[in-house]
Amino acid sequence: MENEEMKQLVYDWTKQSYAEKLFAGTSGNLSLYDRERDVMVITPTSIPYETIQPEDMTVMRLDGTVIEGKYRPSSEWRMHAIVYQKKEDVSAIVHTHSPYAAAFAAANERIPCILIEMVPFIGGDVPLAPFALPGTDAVGYGAAEAMKERNGCLLANHGVIAVGKDLDEAHIRAVYIEDAAKICALAKGIGNIVTMDEETIAQMKGR
Repeated sequence: MENEEMKQLVYDWTKQSYAEKLFAGTSGNLSLYDRERDVMVITPTSIPYETIQPEDMTVMRLDGTVIEGKYRPSSEWRMHAIVYQKKEDVSAIVHTHSPYAAAFAAANERIPCILIEMVPFIGGDVPLAPFALPGTDAVGYGAAEAMKERNGCLLANHGVIAVGKDLDEAHIRAVYIEDAAKICALAKGIGNIVTMDEETIAQMKGR
């Protein structure tokens, strides 16, 4: 995939994610990685999503070398790079601050597996990665470890990361994480939540 096509895809999914309120202000970021060329396209830092354009995206290597772009890459580029290095089946990342899921992250509480859809989309519950200072390698290592058997996780006191083979897949997983968090929060207000049993989860994974 060429750089211009990658920039357009990152732009399109960024605008959609912002419209869906997965982001707020200039928070959150997306990236797409071409493994054959070792090229990552990522959203720039601190550019308002209302005015962002495809040409504003930063094209870079995983080692931090910027190939093209008039703005600095997202401050979380290291997290993206490390996840790509650790999870070889991943080529797209959506990092959100969606409110319900971020609330679980702020409470340092995983999202339990309460919905059948969480199994095929996420792999089960949504685990919690330990807190690490934003912009550091530690955020990426913690996220990659938490996602060993999952397609997304919470970042303690920070937000959410969802991954996939492309941005379509990573985005829908981010949406499902927020949906699960919202439903779980509402269910807790009604009474005790009932999590799915391991046998059912195993049966779903076997389909």
